[in-house]
Amino acid sequence: MKIAQAQGAPASAILGIGGYRPRRVVDNAEICQFIDSSDEWIQTRSGIRERRWASADETIQMMSVAASRKAIERAGLEPEQIDTVIVATVTHLYQTPAAAATVAAELGTKGAAAFDISAACAGFCYGTAMADSFIRTGTSKYVLVIGVERLSDFTDPRDRSTAFIFADGAGAAVIGPSEVPGLGPVVWGSDGDQAGLITQSQPWDVALAGEERHRPVLQMTGNPVFKWAAYTMAKAAAEAMDAAGIRPDELEVFVPHQANMRITDAMFRALKLPAEVIVGRDIARQGNTSAASVPLAIEALLESGEARSGQTCLIIGFGAGLVYAGQVITLP
Repeated sequence: MKIAQAQGAPASAILGIGGYRPRRVVDNAEICQFIDSSDEWIQTRSGIRERRWASADETIQMMSVAASRKAIERAGLEPEQIDTVIVATVTHLYQTPAAAATVAAELGTKGAAAFDISAACAGFCYGTAMADSFIRTGTSKYVLVIGVERLSDFTDPRDRSTAFIFADGAGAAVIGPSEVPGLGPVVWGSDGDQAGLITQSQPWDVALAGEERHRPVLQMTGNPVFKWAAYTMAKAAAEAMDAAGIRPDELEVFVPHQANMRITDAMFRALKLPAEVIVGRDIARQGNTSAASVPLAIEALLESGEARSGQTCLIIGFGAGLVYAGQVITLP
C-alpha cells in the first residue's frame, strides 16, 4: 500500500513582520549604578546606549501576542489563517505547557499546531528554516515564527561581564507560500564542545535546593565567544549566501543577531560586503534580545525607511549551545 504525501507550495517567503519593545528604557547610567563601569566603556565594548526591560505585565505571552498581531496584519491575513505557531525562547518560565499553545489561543488561530524551540539567539532563524520546510512539504500553509525573551529575569545586575548586554522584547514573522523563493537554504549547526561558554549558572534543582533559593542567571565567557562569533559565523554567513546563489555585491541588507556591535563590524569586514550594504544595528537602542533580536532589527530598518520591501537580506543568529543558523531572505 502506497502512503500518500502532502504537496506543498513551490517556495515560501516572509509576508509580514512585527515587533514589541517593552516600555521601560534603561540607559547605561542606570546599569552603572550596580557595576564598576561607564557609559563610554559600555558603548565602546558593545555599542549599546540603552536597552528595554519588561515590566511585570509585559510577559512572554503578552509581548508575543503584540508582535504577532502586527506581523499578521502586515501580512494581510486573519489570525485563523495561521495553522502553525513556533515560539523561540529560552526565558519562558514554564517547562510546560509551551508558550506557543497559549499564544496561539489568544491570537485566535483556531487550533493551530503550536510548539516552542530552544535555540537561544539562533532561535528565530531556526524557526524560519522550519517554517520554510513545512510550507514547501505541505505540512503548513501559514506559519507564525516568534522570537521572544525576558532576559532581564536571568541577568545578574552586578555581573560586569553581562549586566549591560541583555534585554527583553519580541519579534514575529508570518511565513507563507510564494511562487518566487523568498527564503534561501538554511546553513545551520552547533558546537556543543563549547557549550560552557554561554550557560545558565546552575540547574534549577541546585538553585532551588537548600535555604538560600535563588533564580539561576546567565553567564558568559566573553572573549572566546567574540572570536567564535566574529570569524566562525562569518564563514557560515558566506556559506548561506553561496547556498542562495547570492554574491556579496548582490546583497542589499545584512541583519546579524544583535549580540555586539564589534561582532557585527568584524563579520561585515570578513564577508567583504560593499560599503553600501545596509546593516542592522538595533543593538544600540535595544540591547541583546537573543531570539527576538533579528526580527526586531528587521522591523526597525523597515520602519525607519533604511531598508525596503523586496530587498535581499542576509540574516544569521548565533548563541548558547553553541548554535547558529543563517539564510538569505527577501524583506517583506
